[in-house]
Amino acid sequence: MEWRVPLADVKLGIEEENAVLEVLRSGWLTMGAVTQAFEQELAAFVGAKHAFAVNNATAALHLACMAVGLGEGDEVIVPSLTFVATANAVRYTGAKVVFADIESEDWLCICPDAIEEKITERTRAIVVMHYAGFACDMPAIMRIAEKHQLAVIEDAAHAIGSSLEGKALGTWGDVGCYSFFGNKNMTTAEGGMLVTDDDLLAEKVRILRSHGMTTLTWDRFKGHASTYDVVALGYNYRIDEIRSAIGREQLKKLPAGNARRGELVALYRELLAERTPQIQIPFEAERGLSSYHIMPVLLPESSQKEAVRASMKVQGIQTSWHYPPAHTFSIYGSGAASEEGRLAITDLAAKREITLPLYPTMREEQVEWVVDAIRDAL
Repeated sequence: MEWRVPLADVKLGIEEENAVLEVLRSGWLTMGAVTQAFEQELAAFVGAKHAFAVNNATAALHLACMAVGLGEGDEVIVPSLTFVATANAVRYTGAKVVFADIESEDWLCICPDAIEEKITERTRAIVVMHYAGFACDMPAIMRIAEKHQLAVIEDAAHAIGSSLEGKALGTWGDVGCYSFFGNKNMTTAEGGMLVTDDDLLAEKVRILRSHGMTTLTWDRFKGHASTYDVVALGYNYRIDEIRSAIGREQLKKLPAGNARRGELVALYRELLAERTPQIQIPFEAERGLSSYHIMPVLLPESSQKEAVRASMKVQGIQTSWHYPPAHTFSIYGSGAASEEGRLAITDLAAKREITLPLYPTMREEQVEWVVDAIRDAL
């Protein structure tokens, strides 16, 4: 159907078109000089020493888990209120996922106290996810990690351009992972980036990203190497030059796009408070600078979420749900079915949450349409 207000609306311009054409005319389409430039520019943008472009953020998370040495017998503490890839990347290594609750219905990020409660002698790492682009309590989490000698992986899929205490989200832990999926604040259609300041981790990622090979095809093409060895069981997680070209242009537009998102979120908060005071708006007491990736709200507990979404759909307003908690999926044993597996705050927030439309080209009148639609649906 054609939405009056879609959930997201990605606009690519002549800059991206020209960048792609330049790659097509160059004769070199796989990972090469354009990708190297993209990596350098993004590393500079977030203030990281190393950056590795990959084919998607799930690949970045998997590489992060491999690089920090996760494997059979290890436990990793992960939020459940996240896209399932955050947990799946841990499972790929053979490690066990241990879900921890979020801070509160006002702050939908993993709770430091809940993390500490889940630590055992088998715990090897913590994975955090900066929900909607808002920061987890990284100072507290890093103290816990240092105390217990745990690796920290940041799922910053929502958080490109976000920061806390002047430090980019994705650069607080050992490894950070960004997503450039088609609905993200910047996109390459499919794509991701892994960043780290650790030279040893960076070398592991470099090898694992491309079949465990010691040199790349681009190195041999340019005459920097004539052969290669395979020193690890690696993966084909390479990105291509076309997507890297798009990414370079998108990165230039990101600050303005994030700022516009922030303006729209401020308007949402004002109008929702006036017209639907029964709706709870998370993250109002902001912590650091957000990328404002999505606009989550919590419906009154008495509301029927799917009925509200259906009513808004009739009015041409697209909504979503971020997220069905990962611990409730069959692959994770439907943890909500047992008292031990329940995550009280996560379960309640997920039951109430819907995501409203948000994108930089959204008009103020469209925000009003959305607010009026949800008011009428309640």
